[in-house]
Amino acid sequence: MKKILLLEDDFSLGETISDLLVDNAYDVDYVLNGNDAIELSYKNKYDMYIFDINVPDIDGLDILKSLRDADDKTPAIFMSAMTDLKTVLKGFEVGAYDFIKKPFYSQELIIKVNLKLMQNEDEKIIYNDLEYFTKEKKLLKNKKIIPLGEVAILIFELFINNIDRTILKDELYECMNNPSPDALRFHISNINKLTGINIKNIRGVGYIIEQS
Repeated sequence: MKKILLLEDDFSLGETISDLLVDNAYDVDYVLNGNDAIELSYKNKYDMYIFDINVPDIDGLDILKSLRDADDKTPAIFMSAMTDLKTVLKGFEVGAYDFIKKPFYSQELIIKVNLKLMQNEDEKIIYNDLEYFTKEKKLLKNKKIIPLGEVAILIFELFINNIDRTILKDELYECMNNPSPDALRFHISNINKLTGINIKNIRGVGYIIEQS
C-alpha cells in the first residue's frame, strides 16, 4: 500500500482529504504543522507528500526545500489558497510535482495522486517463484535477491519478456560486451543454476523458456 504524508492545518479539510485518500487505498499520516511533518518525513519512507503552504511552525515551501536539500526526491503536491504567481512558481522551484489551488474538487486531487504514483510504480513480472522488477532490474527468488551480473540480468530480462518465443543467438549476443558461443553458454548455465528456471537450447537457432 502506498504511503502519503499529508500536511494541512485546517483540521476539517485535512480529515476530509485523509478520508478520501484512505478510501482510495492509500495509507495516510496526517499532521497539522510543519514540525510534525519534518519529524515524520525523517522517521518514515513515503511515496508522496501533500503539503499545504501556510501552516504553523514551518511553511510547506521551506519544508520541501529542506527535504530536497537532503536529497529526498519523494514526489510532492502543494495545495494552497495562496495562488499568486510568485507562490506558485516558488512551489515548483523548490521541487513540487504539482500545485493545486484551493478550493479544488476532491477528484482532481485523486487523479493527480494516482497518475504520479502509477508512473513511479515498478513493473513486476512473476515467473514461478521468481519476481523481476523491471525498473530496478532486481530479481528475487522466494523473496531473496538473486545476484545476477549486469550481462546476465539483461539476458534474463530478454527471456522473461519473451516467454514461449525462441530467442535467437544474435539477439542474446547484443546483451554482451564480448559475445561468443562459450560466453553465452556460461551465462545461460549460470542463470539456470541461480534461478532454477529451465532455459532450453533450440539447436542451431537459439534458446527458449516456456510458460510454467
